[in-house]
Parts: sequence; structure tokens; C-alpha cells
Amino acid sequence: MTVTQLHPNQPAPVVENAPRVQTAYEPAPTGAPADEPRVFQVIHRVMQDVMPVRKDQQNTQQNYSFRGVDDAMSAMAGPMRNHGCFIAPEVVEHQQRPRGDKGTHTVLRMLYRIYGPAGDCLLVTLPGEAMDSGDKSTNKAMSAALKYMLFQVFMIPVDSRSVDDSDQDTAPIPTAPQQRQQGGQQRQQRRNGQQQRQQQGGQQPRRSNRAEPGPWEQKPAQQQAAPPRRDYLAEARKAANPEAFAKVRADAVAAGAPPEFVAQLDQVDAAKRKAAQQAQQAPAGRPQQQRGPQPAEEQAAAVGELFDAARSAGVTDRAEVEQLFSSKYGHKSAEGTVEQLREMRDDLLDAAKVATA
Repeated sequence: MTVTQLHPNQPAPVVENAPRVQTAYEPAPTGAPADEPRVFQVIHRVMQDVMPVRKDQQNTQQNYSFRGVDDAMSAMAGPMRNHGCFIAPEVVEHQQRPRGDKGTHTVLRMLYRIYGPAGDCLLVTLPGEAMDSGDKSTNKAMSAALKYMLFQVFMIPVDSRSVDDSDQDTAPIPTAPQQRQQGGQQRQQRRNGQQQRQQQGGQQPRRSNRAEPGPWEQKPAQQQAAPPRRDYLAEARKAANPEAFAKVRADAVAAGAPPEFVAQLDQVDAAKRKAAQQAQQAPAGRPQQQRGPQPAEEQAAAVGELFDAARSAGVTDRAEVEQLFSSKYGHKSAEGTVEQLREMRDDLLDAAKVATA
């Protein structure tokens, strides 16, 4: 970085040769993943997600509204993180000259490399200028360059009535009565803005009546009607055939059902299959015995009671419970009768009582 110190009587740099906004592109390095989005795609996605930035700040000395670099960075930080985009700044030119007794005027040229996740980058060069009575003129010039780069490259939405930033320091200073009047108006505007944001649930305002609704304009989640929850267990019991049950099971898994719930669905299916097989094996014309196949609902409930009793007895592994049941009755719990399941349940509950006695 080169700093050029100018004499107090030396004129400012010639305006005709002022730096212009320039752009260039550096492709992704060799070996970069081909499926990673390039920086142009990333910038487009960030533009879709960025929030509008209004002129909510006020310069009380020169009496003008402005939007600061912090506002632009806050609007850009989230979308850039979400899409794997970051910016590397570099000062390529830096000139300073005194202004007045204590002021310093700084003019610089910044180079910004906007990187995407693939490693390619867009190079943007643009000027920055600021004046300060202390040692902050360079910082202010860098902030101004960054702010306008973000607004111009990413097209951050702005309020339609405040397109131009009035950052000049030559505005007339109001008189004392005007300052008091303007201060009261500003306080009233802030109160009105706070009330409006509270009524909108803290959401960002819409940037114009013609703009498309953004994600910040969606209804809050608590105001949206929640879709009715499906009773997959009841649907599994009512399934007319294995294909219908398979669809219900697949929907439950896709909805994030835990393995224990999916196991209950499988138990219902196993009980229905067993009842259908026993009905087919019964001799023609012979009525079913009173102790024939149990209803699927009662059998599934008995299975659930069995595993609950096992947990009470300290047996939390389902495979171990299945092994205990199979060693006693010679088949899995899903194939057991209600009497067998409840007999095993009672044994486990008795064991739990003995262990806690």
C-alpha cells in the first residue's frame, strides 16, 4: 500500500484521471469441483436473499439521512454465509492531503475479490474518499468504498424515495430553532418506525409497492395454519392390502418417524398378515374358534405394553426382548397371541418389582 502525502497548498488530484469502477474475473483453480457453483451464480443467489436497507440513520451536524456501511454489512452477512461467498479487500492506491487546520482528506482505490465456493473470484475496483478532523479519514474512505461496492455489485434493495446518498459535508447547518424542530420530528419518526415494526412483527418493510414479496414479508409461523397431522397408525390398520400399507409406511419414514414408531407399524402389518393366513387355512364350513386370530389393534397394543414392561425391568434393547420372547414361545413377538404377550409383560413387571424392592 502506497501513501502519498500532499502539501497543504498542493491542489487535489485531477478529477479527469479519477479511478473508475472496474471489474475482472479469475477462474477457479485447477482441480476445483465441477459441481460447485461459480461466483456469478453465488452473487445471483445472494441478491435473491439480501434484505432491503433504508436510510434510517441521521447526521445531526449536517442534517441529512444516510445508510451506513454497518447496515450494508448486516444485510449481506447472512446471505453470503449461506451461499459460501466471501470478500477479500486490498488498498491499491492511497493519497492524503491536509484540509483546514486539523482535517485530513483521503482518496484511495480499493480492489475487492469476491470469491465463490469453487475458488473463482470477481475482481471489483472502485474509489473511496473521506475527510476527518482526526485520524479516521482512511477508515471512512475504506468504509465508503465497501458500502458502495456492496450496493452496486449485489444491488441491495433500497427505499424508492432514497436512491441517492447525500454524503456531502457542505449542507447548510440549521439554526437553533430549526435544530429543535428537526429533533422533535426525528424523535416522532423513530417512535412511528418502532410502532410500525412492532405491528409487523419486527419484519423488514417492503421496499416498494411494485417489488416482489421477499422472505421477510411472509406471515409469521405462528399465524400460518398448521397442516393436520396424519395418523399413520390408524391408516396402517385400515390399509386394505400390502401395497396400501407399504405406501403408509413410506410416508411415515419420509416424515421423520422414529424407528420405534415404524416398528409399531410393522407389528400391525405382521398381525394383519397372520390373521389373513389363519383365515385362509381354516377348513371350509368350519366356524372360527373363539380363541382364533386376535384383532390387529389389540395385538399391537399388547406388543407395546410388552416393550414398556421390558424398559421398566431394565431391558432397553429390543433385540434382547425379542430373544427372551422367542426362547419362551418359539416365535417373534409380532407373531405372538395377546395372551402370550401379556403373560410375558406380567413376568417382566414382576421382575421389575423384585429389582426395586
